[in-house]
Amino acid sequence: MLGAVIKVQSPLDRLTETQRATRTRIDRVLPSLDTGPLGWTFTLWWTPVNGVMEMMPGTFIARAFEPKDDVVAAALPAGRAVHHLMRGPFDGLPGAWKTLFQWCDREKLQPAGLNLEIYRYVDEELTQQETALYAWLVE
Repeated sequence: MLGAVIKVQSPLDRLTETQRATRTRIDRVLPSLDTGPLGWTFTLWWTPVNGVMEMMPGTFIARAFEPKDDVVAAALPAGRAVHHLMRGPFDGLPGAWKTLFQWCDREKLQPAGLNLEIYRYVDEELTQQETALYAWLVE
Protein backbone atom coordinates (compact mmCIF):
# COMPACT_ATOMS: atom_id res chain seq x y z
CA MET A 1 0.00 0.00 0.00
CA LEU A 2 1.16 3.48 -0.83
CA GLY A 3 0.53 6.73 1.00
CA ALA A 4 1.15 10.45 0.72
CA VAL A 5 2.83 11.23 4.04
CA ILE A 6 4.82 13.72 6.07
CA LYS A 7 7.27 12.32 8.60
CA VAL A 8 7.11 14.23 11.90
CA GLN A 9 8.04 13.90 15.54
CA SER A 10 5.75 14.99 18.34
CA PRO A 11 5.86 15.20 22.11
CA LEU A 12 3.22 12.82 23.46
CA ASP A 13 1.21 15.67 25.00
CA ARG A 14 0.85 17.33 21.55
CA LEU A 15 -0.05 14.31 19.36
CA THR A 16 -3.53 15.51 18.42
CA GLU A 17 -2.31 19.01 17.55
CA THR A 18 0.64 17.65 15.55
CA GLN A 19 -1.52 15.21 13.60
CA ARG A 20 -4.13 17.86 12.74
CA ALA A 21 -1.49 20.35 11.57
CA THR A 22 0.27 17.67 9.51
CA ARG A 23 -2.96 16.48 7.88
CA THR A 24 -3.80 20.07 6.98
CA ARG A 25 -0.44 20.37 5.19
CA ILE A 26 -1.01 17.06 3.36
CA ASP A 27 -4.57 18.02 2.36
CA ARG A 28 -3.32 21.34 0.99
CA VAL A 29 -0.78 19.60 -1.31
CA LEU A 30 -2.78 16.52 -2.40
CA PRO A 31 -4.92 18.25 -5.07
CA SER A 32 -1.78 19.31 -6.95
CA LEU A 33 -0.34 15.78 -7.09
CA ASP A 34 -1.01 13.06 -9.65
CA THR A 35 -1.82 10.37 -7.06
CA GLY A 36 -4.90 8.79 -8.60
CA PRO A 37 -7.88 8.10 -6.33
CA LEU A 38 -7.47 8.89 -2.64
CA GLY A 39 -8.22 6.38 0.09
CA TRP A 40 -8.57 6.44 3.86
CA THR A 41 -6.30 8.43 6.13
CA PHE A 42 -3.83 6.73 8.43
CA THR A 43 -0.94 7.21 10.83
CA LEU A 44 2.12 4.98 10.82
CA TRP A 45 3.97 5.41 14.13
CA TRP A 46 6.88 4.06 16.10
CA THR A 47 7.05 3.33 19.82
CA PRO A 48 7.75 6.64 21.59
CA VAL A 49 11.26 7.30 22.87
CA ASN A 50 11.84 9.78 25.71
CA GLY A 51 8.29 11.13 25.41
CA VAL A 52 8.50 11.79 21.66
CA MET A 53 6.67 9.83 18.95
CA GLU A 54 7.95 9.57 15.40
CA MET A 55 5.06 9.18 12.97
CA MET A 56 3.91 9.53 9.40
CA PRO A 57 0.32 10.75 9.06
CA GLY A 58 -0.94 10.22 5.54
CA THR A 59 -3.61 9.35 3.00
CA PHE A 60 -3.64 6.18 0.92
CA ILE A 61 -3.00 6.87 -2.77
CA ALA A 62 -3.01 4.88 -6.02
CA ARG A 63 0.23 6.18 -7.60
CA ALA A 64 3.63 7.41 -6.46
CA PHE A 65 4.56 11.03 -7.13
CA GLU A 66 7.57 13.32 -6.93
CA PRO A 67 7.92 14.90 -3.46
CA LYS A 68 6.30 18.28 -3.05
CA ASP A 69 7.16 20.48 -0.08
CA ASP A 70 7.51 17.91 2.71
CA VAL A 71 4.88 15.51 1.33
CA VAL A 72 6.37 12.28 -0.04
CA ALA A 73 5.06 8.98 -1.37
CA ALA A 74 5.88 6.09 0.97
CA ALA A 75 5.06 2.39 0.88
CA LEU A 76 3.89 0.67 4.03
CA PRO A 77 6.45 -1.88 5.19
CA ALA A 78 5.89 -5.58 4.62
CA GLY A 79 5.75 -7.99 7.49
CA ARG A 80 3.54 -9.90 9.87
CA ALA A 81 1.16 -7.87 12.03
CA VAL A 82 -1.67 -8.29 14.51
CA HIS A 83 -4.93 -6.39 14.06
CA HIS A 84 -7.65 -4.93 16.26
CA LEU A 85 -10.71 -2.92 15.18
CA MET A 86 -12.00 -0.08 17.35
CA ARG A 87 -15.41 1.47 16.80
CA GLY A 88 -15.98 4.91 18.25
CA PRO A 89 -14.18 8.21 18.80
CA PHE A 90 -10.42 8.71 19.00
CA ASP A 91 -10.42 9.00 22.78
CA GLY A 92 -10.82 5.22 22.82
CA LEU A 93 -7.48 4.64 21.09
CA PRO A 94 -5.30 4.28 24.22
CA GLY A 95 -7.59 1.53 25.54
CA ALA A 96 -7.75 -0.20 22.16
CA TRP A 97 -3.94 -0.26 21.89
CA LYS A 98 -3.70 -1.56 25.45
CA THR A 99 -6.08 -4.39 24.55
CA LEU A 100 -4.05 -5.27 21.46
CA PHE A 101 -0.70 -5.25 23.27
CA GLN A 102 -2.11 -7.28 26.19
CA TRP A 103 -3.34 -9.87 23.70
CA CYS A 104 0.16 -9.99 22.17
CA ASP A 105 1.60 -10.64 25.64
CA ARG A 106 -0.87 -13.47 26.30
CA GLU A 107 -0.09 -15.04 22.92
CA LYS A 108 3.68 -14.62 23.40
CA LEU A 109 3.95 -12.35 20.34
CA GLN A 110 6.55 -9.59 20.34
CA PRO A 111 5.56 -6.25 18.77
CA ALA A 112 8.31 -4.74 16.63
CA GLY A 113 7.59 -1.13 17.65
CA LEU A 114 5.96 -0.13 14.35
CA ASN A 115 2.22 0.49 14.39
CA LEU A 116 -0.53 1.68 12.08
CA GLU A 117 -3.92 3.29 12.57
CA ILE A 118 -6.32 3.46 9.61
CA TYR A 119 -9.27 5.83 10.06
CA ARG A 120 -12.60 5.45 8.27
CA TYR A 121 -16.31 6.09 8.56
CA VAL A 122 -18.70 3.20 8.03
CA ASP A 123 -21.86 5.17 7.28
CA GLU A 124 -22.85 7.71 4.65
CA GLU A 125 -23.56 10.39 7.27
CA LEU A 126 -19.93 10.19 8.50
CA THR A 127 -20.99 9.70 12.11
CA GLN A 128 -19.82 6.11 12.79
CA GLN A 129 -16.04 5.99 12.98
CA GLU A 130 -13.77 2.93 12.95
CA THR A 131 -10.05 2.77 13.49
CA ALA A 132 -8.16 -0.32 12.38
CA LEU A 133 -5.05 -0.88 14.52
CA TYR A 134 -2.08 -2.90 13.29
CA ALA A 135 1.09 -3.74 15.21
CA TRP A 136 3.96 -5.27 13.25
CA LEU A 137 5.58 -8.28 14.92
CA VAL A 138 9.19 -9.28 15.35
CA GLU A 139 9.86 -12.03 12.82
